[in-house]
Amino acid sequence: MNQPTDHDTGAQAAGHTDHRTPDTVAGLTFTLPPVAAAAELFTPELQQLLIELGRGCRSEVDALLQARVTRQQELDAGVMPEFPAATRDIRDGDWRVAEIPPDLLDRRVEITGPVDRKMIINALNSGAKVFMADCEDSSAPTWRNMLEGQVNLRDAVHGNIDFTADNGKHYQLSDNPAVLIVRPRGWHLDEKHVLIDQRAIPAGLFDAAMYLYHNAQAQLDKGSGPYLYLPKLENRHEAALWERALTMMESALGLAAGTVKVTVLIETITAVFEMDEILHALRHRITGLNCGRWDYIFSYIKRFRNHPDKVLPDREQVTMTVPFLRDYANLLIKTCHRRGAFAMGGMAAQIPIKGDEQANAQALEKVRADKLREARAGHDGTWVAHPGLIPLAEEIFTRQLGDMPNQLHRLREEVSVNAADLVACPAGNITERGVRGNISVAIQYLAAWLSGNGCVPINHLMEDAATAEIARAQLWQWCRHPAGQLEDGRNIDTALVSNWIQQQLAEIEQQVGSTAFAAGNHAEAAGLLDAINLSEPFVEFITLPAYAMLD
Repeated sequence: MNQPTDHDTGAQAAGHTDHRTPDTVAGLTFTLPPVAAAAELFTPELQQLLIELGRGCRSEVDALLQARVTRQQELDAGVMPEFPAATRDIRDGDWRVAEIPPDLLDRRVEITGPVDRKMIINALNSGAKVFMADCEDSSAPTWRNMLEGQVNLRDAVHGNIDFTADNGKHYQLSDNPAVLIVRPRGWHLDEKHVLIDQRAIPAGLFDAAMYLYHNAQAQLDKGSGPYLYLPKLENRHEAALWERALTMMESALGLAAGTVKVTVLIETITAVFEMDEILHALRHRITGLNCGRWDYIFSYIKRFRNHPDKVLPDREQVTMTVPFLRDYANLLIKTCHRRGAFAMGGMAAQIPIKGDEQANAQALEKVRADKLREARAGHDGTWVAHPGLIPLAEEIFTRQLGDMPNQLHRLREEVSVNAADLVACPAGNITERGVRGNISVAIQYLAAWLSGNGCVPINHLMEDAATAEIARAQLWQWCRHPAGQLEDGRNIDTALVSNWIQQQLAEIEQQVGSTAFAAGNHAEAAGLLDAINLSEPFVEFITLPAYAMLD
């Protein structure tokens, strides 16, 4: 299959919906026509690739999602996670991942953000070593957002991206941009606007195929390569499906096997028990693992939701210094470095606070302590959500690294972590402030998400879907266990939470004003939050019912 090389550079990628639908290949159906700027992306060759992926992987995705349900039933029955006996030979074996490309050897600071046009330019120009362009947790997956994001990525790779804001300020790419890595959506999500044989294509396959088809060869021609971040894997089997799907894409695009390089986020409590196995399944293309801590905390709550002895305290008390998170990070570093793969640190979600020097200093001190912990532990790099944090993070990691680009030499052989360590619940308390804070963050984030914005500054933190998931999952769990009790002795139940949802909603209306409130989907967000908190069983991802509310 031949890849396109020339593109119309005129799209600022945010025009008006065009009701022209590309001529479709038999087997593929659009439920909405592509927006005008993206219609040209859907060449017959790309459509055929999407069809092949849908037909080749849909049934296996369904089976893997059903396996998640079965695993949850086992957890509910008390079968706790263990390192799999069936894969002991992989864990004990002497093997390493493939050679890492030169432009990924130094990843000391990575910045992340959604795939809107201005964000891509600013992030690539930010001074970070890597920009992870996110089609997942920091992007609301409207049809327009996903398609315009692909146009933006194409234009960035081909050097054609620029943007002029409403105030006349012009943005364009610098001469030395960050290395680009793209995060497709997870296995649990579908792209409902593209049907293959009348079934929605798995969204991650759609995102990856779109990006690779239009950009893989161009990245190689520039001396870089097509790089992906893979999210929310639960086990080695889900990694193996990505290996098979990416091999299919490489074959269709005329690329050598292993050309597409990946980093995997370890952000589920089941995946931490199979890190060696995930690295092994992707060993010909994987460059490292990342401590996706916010989703990891959400996964801990979700998977142990029916265990009364696994009730976490207020979110702000669940830091990377608590034992189960510290052990997770240390084991990830040890596992990665033994295999020649990078161990990336987690996200600093703080946003510099303007106009309040004391509050800003306190926020930056939290970032400094977090990044010092990561660098000293042996991480090869870290994530930030705001460009204002890049100099601080870079200074800390540069001081630790010295003349070296990474810390692969630090094998952390002294680390010893067992299964019980990884699931131990930390002590702490639950406060009214913590409960109300969860409610407020969840409403504000969901309101923005339903309005098409998946990356939202709230209380000087950059919130995305993962942190909203923590907030609502804690509410659900607190309502259902005796340990879910406020420090003053009051029980937390669904009636209390429903009442506080309405109170927090009224506070938000007062803060933003009636006009912005009415236009901002806040009432819809509060209704969704209340519904999923009342739901039995637990709703696996809040983005699934929310996605049904999006165009």
